[in-house]
Amino acid sequence: MTDADLPESLAEIRDEFLALPESDRLQLLLEFSQELPPVPAEYEDHPELYERVAECQSPVFIVIDVDPDDTVAMHATAPPEAPTTRGFASILAQGITGLSADEVLSIPSDFPQSIGLTRVVSPLRISGMTGMLLRAKRQVSAKRASATSAG
Repeated sequence: MTDADLPESLAEIRDEFLALPESDRLQLLLEFSQELPPVPAEYEDHPELYERVAECQSPVFIVIDVDPDDTVAMHATAPPEAPTTRGFASILAQGITGLSADEVLSIPSDFPQSIGLTRVVSPLRISGMTGMLLRAKRQVSAKRASATSAG
């Protein structure tokens, strides 16, 4: 993966992890878990609008918005008792929100493996983050397609 492939927001997060000794990276992930943005009010009482991330052992749900100017917002829910999964959801929500649809679709699928956590968390957790990213990209594609066909 080259920096040219990775949007600046996610490159900064990746670099923040890689700048730390491996032994400190889990702590940074736990800090991200405390920073998961709250879901907008219009989603709070509508769990049917979210997609369950089946690759995650914990109940993680995401929903993507693509506004008319093609700007993406990712919203996620993850339980506080699953801090690593919640941390991954927070990384993606913070890193994806504000990007264009093209930028989201160009995020390399191996981004979760690139942030230096593969020896700190289980492969199952990395797989869960990869599942979140792939579902986010699929939702962006689907919402963009429906906007194009509606317009």
